[in-house]
Amino acid sequence: MLKYFIAPIFFLCVFFSCSDRKPVETKPVNSEFQKKAISLLEKGQLDSSFYYFDKAKEQFILVGDSVNVARCLIDMAINQYEWSDFFGAQETSLEALKYLDVKSKKSNELLASVYNTIANATDDMGQFEQAISYYNLAIQYSTNPENKLLYRNNLAISLRNSMRYRESIELLEVLVSETNVGSVNYAKFLSNLAKVKSLMSKTYNPLPLYNEALRIREQKKDLWGQNSSYSTLYTYYQDVAFDSAIYYAEKHYEIATKINSPNDRLKALRGLIQSGPAYATTYLPTYLALNDSIQNARTKAKNQFALIRYESEKSKLRNLVLEQDNEKKEARLFKQTIGIIALILVLVAVLLFFKKRKQRMALEAANKLKETQLHLSKKIHDVVANGIYRVMTEIEYKGAFDKEDLLDKLDGMYQKSRDISHDVEEQSSSDLLYSEHLADLLKSFAGDYRRVLIVGNGDEQWDGFNKREQGELLHVLQELMVNMDKHSQAEQVIIRFSKHDGLREIVYQDNGVGMPEKKKSGKGLHSTVSRIKSIGGEIIFVSEERKGLRVTITIPL
Repeated sequence: MLKYFIAPIFFLCVFFSCSDRKPVETKPVNSEFQKKAISLLEKGQLDSSFYYFDKAKEQFILVGDSVNVARCLIDMAINQYEWSDFFGAQETSLEALKYLDVKSKKSNELLASVYNTIANATDDMGQFEQAISYYNLAIQYSTNPENKLLYRNNLAISLRNSMRYRESIELLEVLVSETNVGSVNYAKFLSNLAKVKSLMSKTYNPLPLYNEALRIREQKKDLWGQNSSYSTLYTYYQDVAFDSAIYYAEKHYEIATKINSPNDRLKALRGLIQSGPAYATTYLPTYLALNDSIQNARTKAKNQFALIRYESEKSKLRNLVLEQDNEKKEARLFKQTIGIIALILVLVAVLLFFKKRKQRMALEAANKLKETQLHLSKKIHDVVANGIYRVMTEIEYKGAFDKEDLLDKLDGMYQKSRDISHDVEEQSSSDLLYSEHLADLLKSFAGDYRRVLIVGNGDEQWDGFNKREQGELLHVLQELMVNMDKHSQAEQVIIRFSKHDGLREIVYQDNGVGMPEKKKSGKGLHSTVSRIKSIGGEIIFVSEERKGLRVTITIPL
């Protein structure tokens, strides 16, 4: 029951996590779709909210309202950030920048919000120096004193994360001096200042400021602030006083439960479990159930975001085709007003041009086909025919032969014949970028009853990926897609490409019938594993009957 309860309220906790870093939302505009999106967001229906933000954006595009297009994209990016879809938040924020005029003062606060969201996502991915530059841009453009205060606090946290402690302390001391004593923000800045000072100097005692911050937060009934203080105090006492650490871990868990913050509950449970066997026995089942619910909710949200964006792009493409059709009709009507003689001359000239062009293309195609046939004929003779002849000879002259050895040799010739067909395919597409070639291959398996979604297949994704690695990965993905097409009955396939932690990761997932046990030991699967291992990578298959197949490929950068 716990995991069904967590999903609808999870988005609320991410926005108010213990890190004190908060995305700043923009002021809503007068749009029915956008009002509905915000209402759904407040109810915890994040995927539906994202969908209506996207619908509002499309309406604003049609009427040429670029500022409100940007507003919708900003809200969508904040949604993605709150669900820990950091790559998606960056992409959507960068798209919002295209609709904002950096020279217009009216766009300043929107630009500040965009840069703050990009910085938050960048910092959470561990790219602290880049995050710092984006926070500086947010501060530069912000005209709202309250928002600018939060951006400066976010900058101080990122400086701390990058171990630029002195700069972080100087900024936080300024924030403390500029903030009303006893306010919620004053407690926040005070706690952050104490934490940075304790990191910079092991002899510094942060407890007076930690306790002062907690006192203010309790006085102001700032539950989210108390949540942050209990987490900080538990971390401090963890290596100092065991009893105090347990006390604040339990207080942290109690307040996190009260404010419905699964992330913070998970953090508190982790601390309690690490405190000893007795606590582990009590809290481990709850921890595991909660962690599973959070991960499932995040994965579902990311996939839903990708699907909504895909459908939106598909709709825009259909509209573009309709516009092109209308333009062609108008052009035909205009041409009908031209004189008969001029029309005949144009038609004759066009016919002559296309006739010559067709003849030239036919000749080129014939020559190329002949050249390809000669090349294939030689390869088939050298590779396949000679291999079959060798096997026939062994059968003829050996009284007894090893059946498994014979099957391996035939499988080897089968693989070589497939390689010949792949070579032809690669030659025909050598003028394409690898990302385009990969997209063409994967999209070729889409149809009226099957969607194939591709995420993260940008040109920069394949920097440093050599030809051999490209070829092996292409063959592996083709094998997965062929098996899917033959056996899975899948209606949706998602292939996501990303880089992180020194690895290139490719995740294939479908909603088909899964992979039978007998298929897992097949030669096609063995070949797929061998190809990935040959380039230093790893491939993992996870299948549940009637729940689809998930394949994760990791290759060192």
